[in-house]
Amino acid sequence: MVEGSMTQGAGQEPVVRTATLRDFRVPPYARVPVQGHALGHPGNALPDEDLPEGYTPTERDLPVINRGDTVQVRVDPDPAPAPAPAGEGPGPLYVVGDVHGYLDELIAALREQGLIDENGAWAAGNARLWFLGDFTDRGPDGIGVIDLVMRLSAEAAAAGGYCKALMGNHELLLIGAKRFGDTPVNSGAGTATFQAAWLLNGGQKHDMDRLQDVHLQWMSRLDAMVEADGHLLMHSDTTAYLDYGGTIEDVNDTVHEVLNRNDADEVWDLFRKFTKRFAFRDDGGPQAVQELLGTYGGRRIVHGHSPIPYLLGQVGTEDGEGGSGPVVDGPHVYADGLAIAMDGGVTMAGKLLVVQLPLPV
Repeated sequence: MVEGSMTQGAGQEPVVRTATLRDFRVPPYARVPVQGHALGHPGNALPDEDLPEGYTPTERDLPVINRGDTVQVRVDPDPAPAPAPAGEGPGPLYVVGDVHGYLDELIAALREQGLIDENGAWAAGNARLWFLGDFTDRGPDGIGVIDLVMRLSAEAAAAGGYCKALMGNHELLLIGAKRFGDTPVNSGAGTATFQAAWLLNGGQKHDMDRLQDVHLQWMSRLDAMVEADGHLLMHSDTTAYLDYGGTIEDVNDTVHEVLNRNDADEVWDLFRKFTKRFAFRDDGGPQAVQELLGTYGGRRIVHGHSPIPYLLGQVGTEDGEGGSGPVVDGPHVYADGLAIAMDGGVTMAGKLLVVQLPLPV
């Protein structure tokens, strides 16, 4: 997720910076060395005083929303599901929130749910796993995350399950930064380029250096939304998907067509719309969710993008020390129970969420 709303009228808020990289004790295979990466503030790719002059298409900060009418569901990990014999229907459904390059935390969370074994290989048989997008930027190893998801996709398919992923706004941002670089785009709010926006929103040089054609091709083919077991899965908590089609298939086809046409302004507009957020909160939130469900199907929306700590009004320190970091125990259910937020705020010392659906009542 991009730490900033594309909506107009946002005022200057206190800067909330990402946490320092924490040392999660995970097996050695999980630790992929990154040349030139300094521990510390992975989201600080561009100091405030060095922002491009006149650059205004995004806001760095998210407003803190103190809400009292929502509920957070604690989800304790269950034992790993036993793979169902072939021919007995689909396996259990899991979803993963925003990863943002935190490979160690992702591996630990997948192991906790029994989806991978101690060697990092797929271990869940015919289980179904969906990533909700935003694999790179801010964290230490975004390309390592993509490589892991690509490998698990092949291993899960061989075992009778699947591991799939949706398009997040950071995938669009990375694609744009690689394809268009410093080419000016018509942002409607001042001078903008994909390169500047990528740096502003946590782009990491070591990810760009390791980005290969196979990664770009994989990202470009990701779908924007899907329905699974009555859950409408999507990355962003926005109604902007309605601009791209009246069915799930239409939306996905339109997004792929935009990327295939390779027009910088058109891709920027897609990125800008997928960066919008907070459509499901406040009084009009349930109605916005119902509009999407009525159009695309499903009984609940499951999304990433907007960190749960902000939706709950919980903001921790920069480094998460002293027990003052955001408290995230599980997904955030809101909008009259019609929406489930899955971005646990791993970039701000929160939690990388991997949960099984449906949630317990």
